[in-house]
Amino acid sequence: MAKTTDHVPPKAVADAAEKGLDLRAKFKRGGTDVGVARARDLKNRKSLSADTVKRMASYFARHKVDKRAKNFGDDDNPSAGYVAWLLWGGEAGKDWAEKEKKALDA
Repeated sequence: MAKTTDHVPPKAVADAAEKGLDLRAKFKRGGTDVGVARARDLKNRKSLSADTVKRMASYFARHKVDKRAKNFGDDDNPSAGYVAWLLWGGEAGKDWAEKEKKALDA
């Protein structure tokens, strides 16, 4: 059984989540209450449960289509999907969650 204390997000994930929170506050779009809560946990580098890590991996798998939206990646006028993506840790969060999930599934 995996320990929940093993899943502390790296700094790059925390930084992306913080950027997502900043962009959401500035542009008033992107993410849900769940995404904001996730971003706060990531930003603070809280230890996440195995279930939360798996939910993160699922989020990124479902939302990769958001990357095709106009203004995805534009910090001056971000798409709502880009803000949400950052709230979940951005590319660093995607890579980390997938790696952690793979280890959990092994």
